[in-house]
Amino acid sequence: MWAILKKEVKSYFLSPIGYVFIGLFLAMCSVFFYLDVVNYGSMQFENMFYSSATVLTFIVPILTMRMFAEERKVGTEQLLMTSPRSITSIVLGKFLAAVFIIVITEICTLAYLAILFMFGTPQIKTVLVTLLGFLMLSMAYISFGMFASSITENQIIAGVVTIGFFIITWFLPNFSELLTPLSLINMFDKFPSGLIALEELVTYITFSVFFILLTIITLQRKKSVK
Repeated sequence: MWAILKKEVKSYFLSPIGYVFIGLFLAMCSVFFYLDVVNYGSMQFENMFYSSATVLTFIVPILTMRMFAEERKVGTEQLLMTSPRSITSIVLGKFLAAVFIIVITEICTLAYLAILFMFGTPQIKTVLVTLLGFLMLSMAYISFGMFASSITENQIIAGVVTIGFFIITWFLPNFSELLTPLSLINMFDKFPSGLIALEELVTYITFSVFFILLTIITLQRKKSVK
């Protein structure tokens, strides 16, 4: 798993993918930092994450759509499947590599927090809870994006399926309140308030584990067929 993790992290930074993801996210964060924090003379760093979380809907596929679709397209999937490493270690390695990029991105956002410290004292507890919630949301998104990439060899299709799914879950509460627990982005709203929502944490973890397992099962079946 660690070899796959190391390889994937390198691939993110030896290609434009990692830089594009981090750059796009920070560019949007800069806009939201001005609109949601500076514009109101607020010391609440976490406010910009209400808006920034929506950005994940559209840029997470940058990290995930190539995970397995590209391997299949260029013909390296067979080499991956026949390597001594298990399917589980391959999937977890790729998943954790994408999560690592998210962690790097979160660390970069602390530059905005440093700016606020020049003018006052933000609530560190709320900041940490917000970053935790953002990481959980990102992990859930990555797990589905990875699954979408495992069922097609076309990166564009994987990206479109991923974005479409995220948008559908975004608007689920509009159809019925009973569907609110299935709206990943709406569950995030409690975290910037400084609340560690146990139900939301469990849902995010369950969702992530479910789609990681589904990806493993999908790849195992493809390996057995070949």
